[in-house]
Amino acid sequence: RQEPTTGIWGYGGTVPGPELRLKQGAEFSAELINRLPQPTTIHWHGIRIVNNMDGVAGLTQPPVAPGDTFTYRFTPPDAGTYWYHPHYRSWEQLARGLYGALVIEEEAPPAVDQDLVMVFDDWRVGKDGQIDEASLESMRDISHAGRLGNILTLNGKFSADFPVLAGQRLRLRLINAATARILRVSFESHVPLVIALDGQPVERPFSPDRNSVLLTPAQRADLILDCTAEPGAATDIAVDVGRERLLAGRLVYDEKRRQRANILTDIPILAPNPMPNDIDLDNAAAIDLVMTGGARRPFDSAEFKGKEYGIRDLVRQHKKAWAFNGIVGLPDKPLAVIDRGRSVVVRMVNRTAWRHAMHFHGHHVREIAHSAREASPHWRDTVFMEPDETVMVAFKAHNPGRWMLHCHMLAHQRGGMATWYEVG
Repeated sequence: RQEPTTGIWGYGGTVPGPELRLKQGAEFSAELINRLPQPTTIHWHGIRIVNNMDGVAGLTQPPVAPGDTFTYRFTPPDAGTYWYHPHYRSWEQLARGLYGALVIEEEAPPAVDQDLVMVFDDWRVGKDGQIDEASLESMRDISHAGRLGNILTLNGKFSADFPVLAGQRLRLRLINAATARILRVSFESHVPLVIALDGQPVERPFSPDRNSVLLTPAQRADLILDCTAEPGAATDIAVDVGRERLLAGRLVYDEKRRQRANILTDIPILAPNPMPNDIDLDNAAAIDLVMTGGARRPFDSAEFKGKEYGIRDLVRQHKKAWAFNGIVGLPDKPLAVIDRGRSVVVRMVNRTAWRHAMHFHGHHVREIAHSAREASPHWRDTVFMEPDETVMVAFKAHNPGRWMLHCHMLAHQRGGMATWYEVG
């Protein structure tokens, strides 16, 4: 039967929006023309950008009103896989389809036969095939795992086919654009090799656990995948969403043609980006970020806009349920003011019953300690936290400005999990 067409909000009218490919170190500009019925911005996620181009409404720029325009102009310092999306009512605007891939190309990229972007998302739609608008600010979603969808898409399709040839080498750029869903992506009969995470090259490429890549909302992974199946094969791109394993797409092999007789055996290593690696842990500024609230473990009271509220009043009056250090929502005063050039250690403590994806604007961070496992050595801009975990991350505060720090389970951000820090 004919399925209904779902109304969306999109950059250029498509989901995902246009795939932007830029050169590392070359100036880029884009004009945002707002034809939405509400204000918006564009946040260039993961780019170590100049502060006034970061796109956070109310912190780095005023929101762009309906009918108005705003020109973003910046020079990306790092190569890698990034993305763009709004940072005004992001829990709603992303859910309606406003996001796109942003690829910063290396001067000397690894030799591959195809460079493919794969943007995963989940949508919550009703029986009429339209976005479930009533759930966009559901208090249940805000206080639980976030707004989980009932339809999975890959590059805006229910199932996306990628034509390949036997013997080809692929570079796959995976992006999780979902507002809350944690995804584990696997490629049937293939063994991927991780070469970058959140845009930053890994020092040593590695095969992921169970040959599947775990992506929280906002995280990315660059993979090398060799097409080892025979001509005519069609192999599944599968996504484990927790309760079930879904088909997202396929690698569809040409029935006769081959790219080469033998698979390449070299391991491509990306050149490092110009990240400030000289972190001085002995003299680092120490910041604590304690997460409380949500269903199952609600706090008794917390501060919101300078006033103390009990949890019942926060929920009823403001749809808030989460706190950082006892403060709900983006505060007037920063979490910390840090001298430019100083090293920083952030101790994040998850005292809630839920998972969180903590996104740092303006900087990438590295784990230096983890309460449940060995610390990950990789640069990330979005850090995954399980309930009751403590994670310590470090970075050098090299990028001046007012930078947001929030949970990228966006219903959690809506419910209070947002703060900011200032680099002087």
